Amino acid sequence: MHEWNTAVEHIETNLTEPIQVADLAQLAMTSEYHFRRMFATLAGMPISEYIRNRRLTKATANLLAGVSVLDTAITYGYGSADAFTRAFKIFHGLTPTQARESGAILRSQSQLKIRISIEGTHNVPYRIIEKSAFHLVGYNTQVPIVARGTNEAIQQFERSLNPTALKALHELSNIEPLGTVSATEYLDDDDAQVIYWHAVATTTPDESFQTKPIPAGQWVVFTTEGKVPEAFQQLWATAAAEWFPANPYEWAPGPQLLKTQLNAQGNCGQAELWIPIVRK
Repeated sequence: MHEWNTAVEHIETNLTEPIQVADLAQLAMTSEYHFRRMFATLAGMPISEYIRNRRLTKATANLLAGVSVLDTAITYGYGSADAFTRAFKIFHGLTPTQARESGAILRSQSQLKIRISIEGTHNVPYRIIEKSAFHLVGYNTQVPIVARGTNEAIQQFERSLNPTALKALHELSNIEPLGTVSATEYLDDDDAQVIYWHAVATTTPDESFQTKPIPAGQWVVFTTEGKVPEAFQQLWATAAAEWFPANPYEWAPGPQLLKTQLNAQGNCGQAELWIPIVRK
């Protein structure tokens, strides 16, 4: 974790300068894609959000010390006082002027310290699978990332889907993971949003649905059971905090597939998480 903490320290010492994620990944001795996925999973927020929150935390100290809003905005990379004020209000829930008032309640983003726990008693069940090329077929939409709790955007999207069409979609499934899957696909230019799929894996694409070709490659598959959605969301944390640091693989570009089976009440269930990987 020394290299990862070096990357975090680089952020800290360059908050008033442009920060390139590619440079951070190089300091962490990993690919940019793997760095973005690991950071977001470990920290519970995208790297862009962490950098923005640290800048706004430091900028708040400037404001409280009497530095003008415009000068503070320029120092921390904002093109105007208005742009800075909008970001400041999203973070604090207050304007810079309100933040200067006595008793104002403000937020603070602490500097991250990445550590490995060496309790060493938790075995992580997984299997690695070589998969031929296939197609992800179904419906997709863009949603915000929610690390914990219910993702309302996904629930609204699921409710909007036509049951008759979903039945036809389900019949296209002919390879593992069999049945309907929830897939998440990261965007190249936005690490706070993902493309969410209600889909199936198939070798027979159908023009009636949205389709994405998936190249042949290796996948790591994790399994769990427990309370929904906490147990399912924990799969990503387990992958990032326990499996990847202990194994010679990196997150590979491509959608991650989550296959679930719920109990009658819908509050517990079993899940498989499929993550595309590449050997270091």
